[in-house]
Amino acid sequence: MPADAESHNSEPDCAVPPTYLMPLPASALPLSRHGLDRDYLARSAPDLFESLRLNPRMRQLVLWKNRALLGAGGELDLLPHDTELDATLRLYLGLSLEPDHQGDPIIAVIVDDDAASTLAPLESDPGQSRWGDLRALGSSFSDSDAGLFTAALALANWHDSHQFSPRTGMATIAGQGGWVRTDVESGREVFPRTDPAIIVGIVDAEDRLLLGHNAMWPANRYSLLAGFVEPGESLESAVLREVFEESGVRIVDPVYVGSQPWPFPASLMLGFIAKVDPDVESTLTPDGAEILDLRWFSRDELTASLDDIGLPGHTSIARAIIEHWYGGPIADRREW
Repeated sequence: MPADAESHNSEPDCAVPPTYLMPLPASALPLSRHGLDRDYLARSAPDLFESLRLNPRMRQLVLWKNRALLGAGGELDLLPHDTELDATLRLYLGLSLEPDHQGDPIIAVIVDDDAASTLAPLESDPGQSRWGDLRALGSSFSDSDAGLFTAALALANWHDSHQFSPRTGMATIAGQGGWVRTDVESGREVFPRTDPAIIVGIVDAEDRLLLGHNAMWPANRYSLLAGFVEPGESLESAVLREVFEESGVRIVDPVYVGSQPWPFPASLMLGFIAKVDPDVESTLTPDGAEILDLRWFSRDELTASLDDIGLPGHTSIARAIIEHWYGGPIADRREW
């Protein structure tokens, strides 16, 4: 248990609220970091990619099957402007804000199996150029690399799911640097969309945290409760509804603590902490469809359970909220 965990065990009516009700620090949200000016005015420039190809400062982020090309040190391997790549799609991400590369244009290049295999082995050993997964590696990237990879993956996933117009069913083509798709028949434009989803740290009167096991996960994996915001619903209403549907617990006073994009494929995770309603008797009841098991954990109980349960990965906002409540980093003993 962290040294300051005692400070979180205050009584519910204490004048000073527990520190986990304060916003999450930006450093705790790996995919919310960025080092990019999205340069939206340049997106509609004629011959955008041709002019970028001639710009010696332009660099290319390569995506293959939702993975990015990495260098030997685990950083993004941004290829020079004159590297010829057989692309299935190009996306203009914007201008770098890194001090050493201020103003450098960055594009994302999506490649197929054949093109990917010429850049790095499709299965490679650490220490070589390789293909990296954002979900697994996001917390290890620099601010700039995390922001670039997140933006590129979110935009690439949107293109993959919008080959046809949701309005007319007709084929669409990419335009404006990859930030628009246009119906080839009607000319109507389709823009990228993000699905809002809430995720909640639920705390009871004993300052214990509720964790659940999802039906889609292997045994002994536990995380926070989460769900999508429905049409016509506020974030706070979604928090109350999802928690009750999945756990049978009534909660009050949801407090927003931070957000993070989650491009798997297209979510924005909005994090909350909420308390169990002291005026309503709740029976802990997994819904049996999404959630198969629910457990309350004190900090001591969570520490003692780490040999038996897996917690969310370090790239996720779920991990950030759990450690926010816990009072510090949690050393994993099981793979998520």
